[in-house]
Amino acid sequence: MRTMIVLYDGVCGLCNRWVQFVLRHDKDDKFRFAALQSEFAQNVLRQDPPSNSLDTVYLLLQDAGGNNRLLARSDAAIEILSALGSGWAMIASVFNVCPRPLRDKAYDYIARSRYRWFGRLEACPLPSPNQRGKFLDLE
Repeated sequence: MRTMIVLYDGVCGLCNRWVQFVLRHDKDDKFRFAALQSEFAQNVLRQDPPSNSLDTVYLLLQDAGGNNRLLARSDAAIEILSALGSGWAMIASVFNVCPRPLRDKAYDYIARSRYRWFGRLEACPLPSPNQRGKFLDLE
């Protein structure tokens, strides 16, 4: 079984809503989370620096053999939706048909506007007590 770790902007209103969405729909307990501002996420990005950008979501895939693969932007979002299964996987397959440059252009537009549309938080919100174990930057 592979571990799926979502690295997200902890002070972004949209990003926090995305994390809450994933938590709600993660029926198989596949996902763990860490804010990009955390030491955990910074260590991951130092090992495989795609850009060290806080303007994107990353998905770190770790297999049982210890191999890591880091997805960013629309690739990360599509993989997350796919892993949630059911109707979300079908939606992901529709987005996946679209060429990556076009998907990423749309992703980048949303990323640039996310604070204006969804707000910027003063600090990363704390998860509920029953969700705390899913957040690697709190351990």
